[in-house]
Formats: sequence, structure tokens, C-alpha cells
Amino acid sequence: MKGLKKEDTPILKGYQILHNYIRPHQGLKGKTPAEACGITVKGKNKWLTLIQNASMKEQRSS
Repeated sequence: MKGLKKEDTPILKGYQILHNYIRPHQGLKGKTPAEACGITVKGKNKWLTLIQNASMKEQRSS
């Protein structure tokens, strides 16, 4: 990212999630790295599904 000023910005974590769970890769025959490892994210909107799952896990931990 051009002009990234801070290394601890949440943008980087979001990009990691995009790269690993949402964006298909040519080198993996159209699968995400997570799918290649056997981790699937079900639902029409993968972003929303990941956020909902994360918030449910956080509630269980409290």
C-alpha cells in the first residue's frame, strides 16, 4: 500500500483476511489459501460471515 505510515494499522489485518479467506488465487486453481487447507467460509457474503463468526467467538470467551 502506497504511503502506509503505521505498521500496526488494522488495514493490514483486513488485507490478510482478504488474501487468506476471500480472494481466490490462480496458483491454487481458484481456491483461497484457507480452502486449500480445508477451511471453508460458507455464506453469500464471506466478509459478513467472518465478522459474525468472530463476534460469536468473542462472546463465548467473555
